[in-house]
Amino acid sequence: MTLNWKLFFSHFFVIVISLMVVAVTTLLIAPAAFSSHVEHMSNMSMMSSREQQSVKDDLNARFRETLNGALLVAGITAIVAAVGASWYISLRITRPIQKIVNASQYIAEGHYSERLSTHETGELGELTRSFNSMAASLAETEAMRQRLIGDVSHELKTPLASIKGYMEGLQDGVIAPSQDTFRIIRREVDRLQRLVHDLQELSRAEASQLQMDISPQNPIRIIKAAADWLQPQFEDKKVSLTVCLSDCSVNVLGDFDRIRQVLLNLLGNALQYTPTGGNVIVFVEQHDKFARFVVRDTGIGLDATDLKCVFQRFYRVDKSRSRAGGGSGIGLTIAQYIIEAHKGRIWVESAGLNTGSTFYFTLPQVETSSKLHTTDICASITRRIL
Repeated sequence: MTLNWKLFFSHFFVIVISLMVVAVTTLLIAPAAFSSHVEHMSNMSMMSSREQQSVKDDLNARFRETLNGALLVAGITAIVAAVGASWYISLRITRPIQKIVNASQYIAEGHYSERLSTHETGELGELTRSFNSMAASLAETEAMRQRLIGDVSHELKTPLASIKGYMEGLQDGVIAPSQDTFRIIRREVDRLQRLVHDLQELSRAEASQLQMDISPQNPIRIIKAAADWLQPQFEDKKVSLTVCLSDCSVNVLGDFDRIRQVLLNLLGNALQYTPTGGNVIVFVEQHDKFARFVVRDTGIGLDATDLKCVFQRFYRVDKSRSRAGGGSGIGLTIAQYIIEAHKGRIWVESAGLNTGSTFYFTLPQVETSSKLHTTDICASITRRIL
C-alpha cells in the first residue's frame, strides 16, 4: 500500500470512528433525556393516563425516527466530506514526497541539474530545501570530478608526449644519444612520478587516510627543518629568506613530517612566485589557543579570484607560467587537508596583484613539561639567506 493510501485511510478511519462514537452516544443518551422531558410534559397536562402513554410512545417513536434519519444524513455527509478532506490532505503530503522521489531517481541517472520548487512550508519545505542543497553539492562534486579528470589528463599528456617524442627521435636516429637527452627524459619521468605521488597523497587526504603521528612539537624545529631544506633553492634564485622567531615557548600538537610538508609547500610556493631580489619571511606567533604560522612574500600577489580558488586542485595563479616550470598544482590542496586534519585552519591574504601575499595556518597549542632553551634556539636559526 502506498503512502498516499495509508494517509487517506488513516484520516478516513478517524472520521468513521468519530461518527460511530457520536451515533452510539446519541442513541443511548438522547432517548432517555427526551423521555424525561415528555414525562414532565405529561404530568402537567389534563390528559388521561392512557392518552398520555399513547402520546409518549408516539413522540418517542417519531423522535427515534427523526434522530436516525438525521444521523444517517449527517453520517453520509460526514463520510463524503471526510473522503474529500482525506484525499486532499494526503495529496498535499505525498505529492511533494513523490516529486522528491522522482527527482532523486533523475539525479541517480546523472542529471545533476534537477531542482525542486520551494513553495512548501514547514517540514516539507525544509526537506525540499535540503534536497536542493544536496543536489547542488552533487553537481559541484561532479563538476570537480570532471575538471580533475581533465587536469590529470593534461598533466600526464605533456610529459608523456615529451618522452614519446624523444624516444621516437632516438629510435629513428634523428636525435643522437647524449647525456642531455637522457637527462631531459629522466626529468619528465620524475615529473610523472611526482604527479602520481601527489595524486596518491591527495586521494588519501580526501579519504582522511593520511597516516599521522600526532604529538607535541616545537614549531621552531619544524620551521628550521623546512628552511634548511629549501636554502639552496633560495640562494640559486637570489631571493632572501628571513626566519624570524620572537616567541619560541609555544608548543603545538601535530605530526612533524606533515607540518614540515605544509611549510615546504608554502615556502616553495612563495619562492616560485617571488622574483629575483624579493623577500620571503616565515615566523610563528601565539594567537588565542593556537599557534599561527605565517609565510609572507613580496611576489606577484593574488587578486579576488585567486584568493577564492588558490586551494583548488591544479589551480595556478600565473596562467602564463609553464606547467613544466612548476609543481603538480595540488600541493596547497594537500596542505589544506593536512591542516584541517590537525584541527587547524589555513588561509591566504593579499592586497592585490604585485603586492605580495601572506599564507597563514594555525595549530592547537599544547602544554609540555619539557621546554627548550628558547633563547639559544632562536639565535641559532634566525638567519637571512642572501
